[in-house]
Amino acid sequence: MKHLSQTMKALSDPIRLRIILLLQSEGELCVCDLMAVLGLPQSTVSRHLAYLKRTCWVDIRRQGVWMYYQLSRESCDICKEMLATLKRHATDLPEAAADRSALEAFLKEKTTGCV
Repeated sequence: MKHLSQTMKALSDPIRLRIILLLQSEGELCVCDLMAVLGLPQSTVSRHLAYLKRTCWVDIRRQGVWMYYQLSRESCDICKEMLATLKRHATDLPEAAADRSALEAFLKEKTTGCV
């Protein structure tokens, strides 16, 4: 019961839900990518990512000094089912579309690596 509760709680925060949707659409993102889209400071984005990591939603990859995040490859069945539901329903939300557009614009302007 505790795992189910933590899994659901992780997505109950709008910022964490936005992060999950961005990772679902893009695959892998750096903290600076998420900061640009969400309009939040690094400490806030990192805190949300740490929460998602603790609840098994995301995996981390280090490249030099930068940390890259992607949806967990070892997700539990509950997470996999929830991600499928999100893909069917939440990606059409105006907020999710705006986030994807903002990310696309940021990535076009971004040169190499994080800023």
